[in-house]
Amino acid sequence: MAASAPDRPPVDKGAFVREMFAKIAPRYDATNRVMTAGMDERWRKRAIALLAAPHGGTILDLCCGTGDVVFHLLRTDPSLHVTGIDFCAPMLDGARARAPKEARGATEFLEGDVMALPFAGDAFDGATMGFSLRNVVDIDKVLGEVLRVIKPGARFVNLDVSKAPNAIWKRCFDLYFYRMVPLIGTIVGGSKQAYTYLPNSLTNHPNAEALRDRFARAGFRDAGFVRLMGGAIAIHYGTKP
Repeated sequence: MAASAPDRPPVDKGAFVREMFAKIAPRYDATNRVMTAGMDERWRKRAIALLAAPHGGTILDLCCGTGDVVFHLLRTDPSLHVTGIDFCAPMLDGARARAPKEARGATEFLEGDVMALPFAGDAFDGATMGFSLRNVVDIDKVLGEVLRVIKPGARFVNLDVSKAPNAIWKRCFDLYFYRMVPLIGTIVGGSKQAYTYLPNSLTNHPNAEALRDRFARAGFRDAGFVRLMGGAIAIHYGTKP
């Protein structure tokens, strides 16, 4: 596929994102650790704490990639059964390769579309998503699917980059996110195109308040968010009535 200009939305966003992640899969984990100085691990722990998964519960991790959230969930509570789903086969290959050493409980990784989840309704005791919602084609469709497959009283927690409310801090973060991340991605991740697109994917993504409102309109009750890193990172959550 021909490379899309980084400042223009791809014609077929889904196909573009799938191919992009396939290319960066082998170095994805190492690049994340370098870009965030390891802080992404702490952010995932905060998100998992907000999930409040029941002991022995079944949890779905959407756009699971190479399994970071899945393995964090199992380290937190090995009694959980965690299903990771992603539409990028090379990312799933990375998750399955990590599983023998890092999965401390029951887990499975499935290839599938988060806008059309292959599960019955009320199937899971909770759901998570990490650094991916801004890459999906239709946020509202994803939220509707998550609401369908989790049980009443279960929570969905989404961790992602956000837009800092403080103008000065936002300018500082944007300088790093839009200038340094593509440079690091080129050197460590091996793809300037991918790590130029990933920061740009935030441009049209809703801010924290607007995304909270999307959760509420989708049908989640008690929708809210927690800001981290001065609001440059946000954890959104909502509960199925």
